[in-house]
Amino acid sequence: MVLAAATSKGVATHGAIVERAIGLVRKQGLESLSIGSVAQAATMSKSGVFAHFGSREDMQLAVLDAVAEDFSQRVLAPAFRQPRGLKRLRAIVSNWMEWAHDGCPMIAATIEYDDRPGVIRDRVVYWQRRLREALARAVELAVEAGELRADIDPEQVAFELFGIVLVLHHDSHLFGATDAIARATRAFDRLFASHAN
Repeated sequence: MVLAAATSKGVATHGAIVERAIGLVRKQGLESLSIGSVAQAATMSKSGVFAHFGSREDMQLAVLDAVAEDFSQRVLAPAFRQPRGLKRLRAIVSNWMEWAHDGCPMIAATIEYDDRPGVIRDRVVYWQRRLREALARAVELAVEAGELRADIDPEQVAFELFGIVLVLHHDSHLFGATDAIARATRAFDRLFASHAN
């Protein structure tokens, strides 16, 4: 009984630390994470944070995994409840724009680690590939539903969808463009219309 309570508390503390770390990553990037910065944000000792991860790199990996899980739960899962086809694709991009509004930790990590070999980059690549595959599959389902043309390349459309989100992130965060979501929405609409059946 005592062990279960201690384990439960440890899991809850671990989760709270990761949430604080994600908040830092959204504002400052994955590279900015340190045991000290996360300890300060979580109002814990450095040794307390270190006990949950063992290293800065392990903490960064845990943050990437948590970000991917959050994306899956808040962006993909609700969209997958929509019928296959354009409704689902539109739900994915709409949810994605809302989710990334405060900054996308995965995009930030991609930029930070795109040319830096190692386990962090490998994990970013893994999650980005899963996302691109999910987008391409959603496009394939829209083709199968007869809403997009059969002659399109789903991977190309996924590439273009991803590109729109990248420029949305860029303009929103670098330029502070208040019209970035409206522009991205128009770009998505044009993309879907250009491939409509």
